[in-house]
Amino acid sequence: MTIVEYRPEPSEFVWTFGGAPPARKVKPGDVIRLWTEDCYAGKVRSEQDLVSQVCEFPFLNPQTGPFYVDGAKPGDTLALHFVSIEPARDIGAATTVPFFGALTSDHHTATLQEALPELVWLYELDRQRRTVTYHAKSADLTLEFPMDPMHGTVGVAPAAFEARSALVPDSHGGNLDTPEMRAGVTAYFGVNVEGALFSLGDGHARQGEGEACGTGVEVAMNTVLIVGLIPGMLTPWPRLESDTHLMTVGAARPLENAYRVAQVDMIGWLADLHGLDHMDAYQIVAQAALAPVAQVCNPIYTVTSKIDKSYLPARPAYRGTHAELREQAAQLLR
Repeated sequence: MTIVEYRPEPSEFVWTFGGAPPARKVKPGDVIRLWTEDCYAGKVRSEQDLVSQVCEFPFLNPQTGPFYVDGAKPGDTLALHFVSIEPARDIGAATTVPFFGALTSDHHTATLQEALPELVWLYELDRQRRTVTYHAKSADLTLEFPMDPMHGTVGVAPAAFEARSALVPDSHGGNLDTPEMRAGVTAYFGVNVEGALFSLGDGHARQGEGEACGTGVEVAMNTVLIVGLIPGMLTPWPRLESDTHLMTVGAARPLENAYRVAQVDMIGWLADLHGLDHMDAYQIVAQAALAPVAQVCNPIYTVTSKIDKSYLPARPAYRGTHAELREQAAQLLR
């Protein structure tokens, strides 16, 4: 297997999905070892580094890529298997930003409310103990949380010549911010343009469901992934597969429409996979699916539909791609 290594210089970051030339060409089966910067472009390093002062909109969520996948064409599905996602620094940062986040007003939900205070919390990351340490500002309180690294942004170029900001999610992927985008998972994206042109970034050492304050524990990441391609299979919305679950991610606003998109896509996936009509698949989703909220802070919200594979007949999705890529990953980790 071919290993491609890529660490972009700051001048090589991209800020959109679509609209950027490929940084590297890869082939199905290639392993990519890459580095991604945090959502602040590395500019928040202390509690005094306020986003409004050190960052410049729209230069947030820098992406590593895009990668051109040989042979990928519209109507295919790109599969990205995450072998490992590891913090590249020992400190991560979470912030509050004026008029941004789930629990404050913004330009979509306009009120006369004053902005929340702008603050920075620095979290200590222990990569040996796999912990993330929080220190309260208002009291003598320190908490340890389990480290659970993920990528907030992963996606392909949109269709119809569009270039979409790396700050928003949609059917191409983008800023999905689901904590399910972790090591051991295979992510599926419908290919919209020749070469797929996928990018990723926005690493979080951990994040609560909903990303309520608008940020996770943001940190640069060292990531290893394997590229797969499934010709002639459509994927209308981003889908994920782990060893234990099938997952779909819907993006829309208001939040209930994101829920609907994720659930409808799960119904379609189950119907295709198991030869069911949509009403039978609807019953399975209604009684067995979980629906964790991914984020409620971006201009478009995201919700995940998640169903345990043990409830279903053993039938491989996407021609068994996850199992194949999982075996390749196991060989790399030996």
